Amino acid sequence: MINLEVPKKHRALVDQAHQVAMNMLRPISRKYDRAEHEYPRELDMLAAMIDGLSESGASEGAGAAGVRRSEGEDTGVRNGANLASVLSIAEMCWGDTGLLLSMPRQGLGNSAIASVATDEQLERYDGTWAAMAITEPGTGSDSASIRTTAVKDGDEYVLNGEKIFVTSGERADSVVVWATLDKSLGRAAIKSFVVRKDNPGMKVERLEHKLGIRASDTAVITFTDCRVPAEDLLGSPEVDVKQGFAGAMATFDNTRPLVAAMAVGCARASLDLTRDLLEQAGVEIDYDKPAQLQPAAAATFLRLEAEWEAARLLTLQAAWLADNRKPNSLEASMAKAKAGRVGTEVTLSCVELCGAVGYAEGELLEKWARDSKILDIFEGTQQIQQLIVARRLLGLSSAQLK
Repeated sequence: MINLEVPKKHRALVDQAHQVAMNMLRPISRKYDRAEHEYPRELDMLAAMIDGLSESGASEGAGAAGVRRSEGEDTGVRNGANLASVLSIAEMCWGDTGLLLSMPRQGLGNSAIASVATDEQLERYDGTWAAMAITEPGTGSDSASIRTTAVKDGDEYVLNGEKIFVTSGERADSVVVWATLDKSLGRAAIKSFVVRKDNPGMKVERLEHKLGIRASDTAVITFTDCRVPAEDLLGSPEVDVKQGFAGAMATFDNTRPLVAAMAVGCARASLDLTRDLLEQAGVEIDYDKPAQLQPAAAATFLRLEAEWEAARLLTLQAAWLADNRKPNSLEASMAKAKAGRVGTEVTLSCVELCGAVGYAEGELLEKWARDSKILDIFEGTQQIQQLIVARRLLGLSSAQLK
């Protein structure tokens, strides 16, 4: 039976992540919010520390990279690396979401590699920092309508197209690019390629100025006759029309719980600070008293905390299912939809509850409200997640329910 308490074997990891968030990320959070596009050099030391823990086996799943479902015995319940990842990410985003997204070798592209790469590719790409390039001009949440092309030419593929909103697009070592092998075959022909940043034909056109997560660089990248070795196509090069988009969607089943965890962590930060500020203002939150018998601010806080808890449990469930080799596509979308919406509601409501203090830059509440919005958008918007949930529950295909 599923148990959503923090597993004993992960508690030390969660504590470590919280200490890093509190002592390393929070102190520089405002600095890099104001210095958009400036690389946070302090993260190099943190990345080296995480690499050391990984080599020693002491930090299973500690990062945003995501993990392949572990091999091993099929008996009993596993609390594995997927659960470890979402727990540690939530703690790190309690510190700062933009800085977490800027962590070297912890890009969302690494999740794509973990999801669909062959064993040989996993070994070859070990240690790389991979961004992920999916979104295109005019092609947002509908990943199946990707227009970037990949044409086979001997032992290489030639890529042409444009990608926008690529997180860590300038800083990463490589980019996982989603492209179609044959537009006439629809979504079944969409494959992902690992393209190295020094590859001729790949160009970072510009960096975006954003509402939030300003510490993280967000790039526009073009591919003009960009030649990629055939061995850098992730997974199988065969187009399986019957399987359709399943291989590519496995990436989202891996990354959506991670983004949900980011929203959970950011919202938790807002709730923790707001509780302290309310208490300083004389508003006591009593967990033993009905909400209707408490001040309006306390009643609102209790409602927000209940919503946060629901988002957190959905996120843990999606990760737990992955660890136990159970299908989690429905739960991954439910977690992303719930946590994305709750994160925005909680952070904005905390700004409102704290009034002028919440709106000013003296505290980080206004920053967290700005940061949280992207977590309801990227990796599939709120509306797309609800559509996926509806399809899963009703047993309908994407052609039947649009």
